[in-house]
Amino acid sequence: MPTALALSPHLDDAAFSCGGTLNRLAANGWRVVMATVFTASVPDSRGFALACQLDKGLGPEIDYMALRRAEDAEAARHLGIAPPVHLPFREAPHRGYGSAPELFAAPRADDAIAETLAPALADLIAGTAPDLLLAPQAIGGHVDHVRMVEALRGLGYALPVLWWRDFPYTVRTAEPKQPLGALFIDLPEIVFALDAAGEAAKLRACAAYASQIGFQFGGPAGLEARLAQEEGRERLRLSGSPPPDLAALRDGTG
Repeated sequence: MPTALALSPHLDDAAFSCGGTLNRLAANGWRVVMATVFTASVPDSRGFALACQLDKGLGPEIDYMALRRAEDAEAARHLGIAPPVHLPFREAPHRGYGSAPELFAAPRADDAIAETLAPALADLIAGTAPDLLLAPQAIGGHVDHVRMVEALRGLGYALPVLWWRDFPYTVRTAEPKQPLGALFIDLPEIVFALDAAGEAAKLRACAAYASQIGFQFGGPAGLEARLAQEEGRERLRLSGSPPPDLAALRDGTG
C-alpha cells in the first residue's frame, strides 16, 4: 500500500485545497495521512490572537484549537483517510504577528519557526515513510504557509511532491500574492478531475470546519457555491518523478 502525506499549515488548508485528491488517493488503495503543523492550544490568549477566535463567534472560554482539531478529525473521516496528525506548533498570532495585514506581509525577521519546524517535519516524514508528499504553494502569502514551505524545502527530500493551490486565497483577489511563485511556475501542472462522489466528499469535509465556514465563505451555502465555481478541478504542480499510477488517478480511471 503506497502512502501519501499531506502537510497542512492550518486545520483546513489541505481539505480546502486538495481534499478531492486525498479522497481519490484513499479510494484507490493509498494510505493517506493529513498532518497539520500549527495546531497548539494556547491558554489565555490576548490581543490579536484572541480576536482571531472572537471573530468566529467563539468566546474566550473555549479551547479554540481543540475545537478545530476535532473538526479536522471529522473532515478526515469524510475524506476516507487516516486519522489526522497534529503537530504542536503555535499559529502566527501567537508568535508576535499582531494584525491581519502582518499575517500576509513578509515574515518577521525574528520569526525563526522554520528552523524549529524542519526537524519535526523530518521526523514526521521518517515515521510515515511516504511515497508522495502534498504541500501548499503558499499562494496568498500567509506567513505560516510560507514558513512551512521554507522548512520543507530546506530538508532537500527527493520525494515527489504535489504542490497545491491554497484555496480560498486563490479566489479572494484576481491576482493573489505568490511570494514563492518562482519555485513552482515551471513545474508541470497536474489536474485532478473529481467525480460526483469526490466532490461530495470534499464538500462534506470542508463543511466539517464549521468554526471557519461563516468567516471564510459567509456560511454553508457560500462554501458550496465557491466550491462549485472550481468545477470539480484541483490543480497542483508536480516536483520530482510522479508515482507510476498518477495518470490513472488524475483521470479518475485508477
